[in-house]
Amino acid sequence: MKMAAKYPLLGFACLLLAALAACGGSPPARFYTLAPLGTPHAITSNAFPISVHINPVSLPETVDRPQLVIAVARHQVRLLENHRWAESLKSAIPRIIADNLSRLLTTDRVSWHPHPSPHRVDYRITVDFRRFEGTSDQVTIDALWSINRAGNQPPIAGRSLITQPLADSSPESLAAAYSQALAAMSNDISNAVTTEKSDE
Repeated sequence: MKMAAKYPLLGFACLLLAALAACGGSPPARFYTLAPLGTPHAITSNAFPISVHINPVSLPETVDRPQLVIAVARHQVRLLENHRWAESLKSAIPRIIADNLSRLLTTDRVSWHPHPSPHRVDYRITVDFRRFEGTSDQVTIDALWSINRAGNQPPIAGRSLITQPLADSSPESLAAAYSQALAAMSNDISNAVTTEKSDE
């Protein structure tokens, strides 16, 4: 108090310096989400009376982080510090797959980890992403997936290798391309379920 009274401009100068430091800091972070298929199908309780559950997915540790990640060379990636996922990919991806399959299979009996299904589960789906990679012009997903059927039937195994071009080099386009790639993978899984169901 005595120093402030003796040097009345000192307090003002400190406040000004603090304000300038704040203005010169990092820009605010932007947050991005994955999106399901754009056109929903009409869902009725009898359209396709099956129950599907999406198990936890596995991801490369390189991309299992809040920041969007860009591969800039064969052995180098860049973290976009100010461009982040709004939720963890391990939470978002099962939900997006579940939403996509609900639309593709026209059933509302689709659940995802960690939410248990209230129905008897006919198909449990597990996805292991070998690659979940974005560059400045495309995204690539390489996923091994399995469909475990109720009873003692052997699982159905499949693989989706999908490359989706970016509309431009923006982070928004990166998130959109990942969403489109996940939609294509969901379509592969849906076709496998539909084929298995029709063979019964």
